[in-house]
Amino acid sequence: MTADTTTETDPGPPGSTAGLDFIRQIVVEERRAGKHGGRVHTRFPPEPNGYLHIGHAKAICLNFGLADEHAGFCNLRMDDTNPTTESAEYVQGIEEDVRWLGYDWGERFFYASDYFDQLHRFAVQLIEADKAYVCDLRGKEVSEYRGLWNEPGRNSPCRDRSVEENLDLFARMRAGDFEDGSRTLRAKIDMASSNMNMRDPAIYRIRRVPHYRTGDAWCIYPMYDFTHPLSDALEGITQSLCTLEFEDHRPLYNWFLENVDVPARPRQIEFARLNLSYTVLSKRKLLELVEEGCVSGWDDPRMPTIVGFRRRGYTAVAIREFCGRIGVAKANSVVSIAQLQDAVRQDLNQHAPRVMGVLRPLKVVIENYPEGQVEQIEAVNNPEDESMGSRQVPFSRELYVEQTDFREDPPKKYFRLAPGQEVRLRYAYFITCHDVVRDPATDEVVELRCTYDPETRGGYAPDGRKVRGTIHWVSVEHALEAEVRLYDHLFAKLNPEDVDEGGDYKDALNPDSLEVVTARVEPSLASAPAGSRYQLERMGYFCVDTESTEERLVLNRTVTLRDTWAKIEKMRLAGQREK
Repeated sequence: MTADTTTETDPGPPGSTAGLDFIRQIVVEERRAGKHGGRVHTRFPPEPNGYLHIGHAKAICLNFGLADEHAGFCNLRMDDTNPTTESAEYVQGIEEDVRWLGYDWGERFFYASDYFDQLHRFAVQLIEADKAYVCDLRGKEVSEYRGLWNEPGRNSPCRDRSVEENLDLFARMRAGDFEDGSRTLRAKIDMASSNMNMRDPAIYRIRRVPHYRTGDAWCIYPMYDFTHPLSDALEGITQSLCTLEFEDHRPLYNWFLENVDVPARPRQIEFARLNLSYTVLSKRKLLELVEEGCVSGWDDPRMPTIVGFRRRGYTAVAIREFCGRIGVAKANSVVSIAQLQDAVRQDLNQHAPRVMGVLRPLKVVIENYPEGQVEQIEAVNNPEDESMGSRQVPFSRELYVEQTDFREDPPKKYFRLAPGQEVRLRYAYFITCHDVVRDPATDEVVELRCTYDPETRGGYAPDGRKVRGTIHWVSVEHALEAEVRLYDHLFAKLNPEDVDEGGDYKDALNPDSLEVVTARVEPSLASAPAGSRYQLERMGYFCVDTESTEERLVLNRTVTLRDTWAKIEKMRLAGQREK
């Protein structure tokens, strides 16, 4: 089975390589030389054993983007050769994530399991050419015979079996005559190779586990290193892009292509994977976090999964912008998560409507405002986009403001509410605090008594006096109660996987990664659909959670207005330099 090998439009002559990353340079040069007939055909081949994370987003943007740039094709393929960890749930999640990011594979959606019959024939072809054999060594014995990186391995006692015996044993493996783990089919390459991957690697193993697509049809399954290059070849892939950990696997990738009859010869090219600060990007470790209850699931907004970012309120545009910013490199490095957050802020700043919400409410009573009176105050929806218009916000005698916007004993240059100090209420009036009400049991401030200047409607004084401080507010009578989840980094350590001997990456989990508060927000958020994004003025960007209902509004903090973690890290590094 082969994929489409023609392009829908003429891509035109390859252009200059100036300013391109090294992979795009290679592609332009190969097209210029007429390699692969000038075609560009890539693929994104995840294993469906978990949900995709931000590192996969980089690979998705690269593979689909490269195909788009050259009027080529990009396949979506599930590399599903391990039935013990894979499921249809993960396949569906992968499809949704790739579509959400804005990419379309058209009719080019494949599974490695589509090729099980063909892969089996390739294995038989290797046996017939005396380039594969059935080995009786088990796990520990295989490791002992393989040797160490600085010394050659030893040939398996089974290596010199005849072609006829190997064909018979492999057929019996296929028929289910042997127990799990008792035999493997191995490629016959070189046990003295300096590359451990070339020391007669296993290409089939016995595993009596039903496959989520093929059921009980097979009790032997091909190994990834065998399946991947041959799947690429069957689909007519031109450039097989993968991360640097597969660089040592490239000779094996090419060996399989050279030793079986395939319709195409893809080129494997490696690039640096994404490493993100304060984050782990191992699917195995992310699965542990889910299974051990460290997070609420794969879509927990603290997770670096695409579904987690989506639930938190990140946009596909911002993630694609981030992937474009960090580019494609040959060397591994750690990218600051601040870059991702900055891309999100920039996108939401342009497109998210503004609303007012008070996270930690403190009641304000405007004593000279008429009781029972309600005004509708006009508020701008987004100053970055006039086409978004304005809305009406109710204003009344009793308001909520942020607790942090009041100081009874303010320091110098404190311009918010304080006894005898005048501030501007956003879009509304100037008010002055003149009295404080305390809880007799705790002595905490629970209410402020203020007066307002009715001549300052709209936030401006006709006499020209200036007020340095502007704070947001909501009307007590009209405000909606909202459960607001304030998310921070899941890990408190820059590199969570940098642990001392005997330690564990989970030791770096941030105990303050989630705080839940009961907030008050303006009534325009009533019936806001899940996934809608807003800027709560002065407080950050927020997204309506999937658990939100008409009776219970739930908001997730997407990102703060400023990158406080970047400032903390800058101070930490400055302190190290001083030492």
